[in-house]
Amino acid sequence: MAKYFDVHPQSPQPRTIGTVVDSLRSGSLIAYPTDSCFALGCRIGNHDALERIKTIRRLDDRHHFTLVCENFAQLGQFVHVDNDVFRAVKAATPGSYTFILPATKEVPRRLMHPKKKTVGVRIPDHPVARALVAELGEPLVSSTLLLPDEEEPLTQGWEIKERLDHVLDAVVDSGDCGTEPTTVVDFSGGGAEVVRRGAGDPSRFE
Repeated sequence: MAKYFDVHPQSPQPRTIGTVVDSLRSGSLIAYPTDSCFALGCRIGNHDALERIKTIRRLDDRHHFTLVCENFAQLGQFVHVDNDVFRAVKAATPGSYTFILPATKEVPRRLMHPKKKTVGVRIPDHPVARALVAELGEPLVSSTLLLPDEEEPLTQGWEIKERLDHVLDAVVDSGDCGTEPTTVVDFSGGGAEVVRRGAGDPSRFE
């Protein structure tokens, strides 16, 4: 049964955030809010939770997982960013964008695209998500909470707990955070390619 945490959307309670992060460090898989929609999240080294995400969403090995980072300095530890890409990504963060970039050796192979050796990264503009990764001290491995055969992600915390109570360890709820996932921009081929149009304005990369 998943624990349910009700947190303030603008000023998340430090004690509650600390409790959620303790559960992440103990191996939990959580659902949490971002600036685009709810996401599933776990620690980088949590193989069991990663497999649970794949099962919940019916993902194959070609799926790009996202490392949700606290800030640009942390993001730079996990992906290679040249000067031109640096300026473009820096100007759009924090925000509702996911960037696909070549992974560094800090990224476990199972999180990379098997052929391209890339990984998704983002810095959300949401106080709760930022508080979680700040307290954790490392990125959260994340995937949009979009269930198989459904057109839109789940966006109500109570519904997430009701439907996924048996497969999640915790649900962090701070109210409705929308149903539109991030805009995904792939920089791995040299230039910017918008591969999914979402909550972030894609025109700056087109």
